[in-house]
Amino acid sequence: MSWILIIIPVISAFIGWFTNWIAIKMLFHPREPKKILGITFHGIFPKRQQQFAMKLGKLVSNELLSFSEIEEKISNPANVEKILPVLEKHIDIFLKEKLATEIPMIGMLIGEKTISQVKAVFMKELQELFPVLMKQYMTTLEHELNLEKIVIEKVGKFSSDKLEDILNQIMSSEFRFVEIIGAVLGFIIGLIQVLITVATV
Repeated sequence: MSWILIIIPVISAFIGWFTNWIAIKMLFHPREPKKILGITFHGIFPKRQQQFAMKLGKLVSNELLSFSEIEEKISNPANVEKILPVLEKHIDIFLKEKLATEIPMIGMLIGEKTISQVKAVFMKELQELFPVLMKQYMTTLEHELNLEKIVIEKVGKFSSDKLEDILNQIMSSEFRFVEIIGAVLGFIIGLIQVLITVATV
């Protein structure tokens, strides 16, 4: 068998790997549009960066980060119960130390029992008030904090290098797999060509 027939699958494997490698590189390069022989070349991600930013902004604001879900978690009675001990500790310090320091007459007039009663009233009121406050706060925050706009602006301002670096970190193994698949398919095609050539001789 001629050495040319033997090397055909190797050349085909190289061509398969190289074309896939070029295709992956063309996702990010060239950064700016370049005309070659009248044809404009521009990396897919740099070209579509603003569209990518808009799609990501919608995804984040509508599905990944929902203000209603955050509000539900924060105002959930079980979660409110978790922060009550912290609030109780602060109220205790306020009634026993700060109030007596700021207004000494009150410290002289109220005893431990009265302080406990006042604290109990405070805690009951806070337990009812906290979910309402959180709902009002989240409603205000939702109107003031436009997540979609923030994501669009941030992603839209990414440098092409940063965008390429982020996507390579996420998909480096997938890119490598695509390159290997190209080499394997190229080798198989080259092998088929050799078999056809041998069979027709």
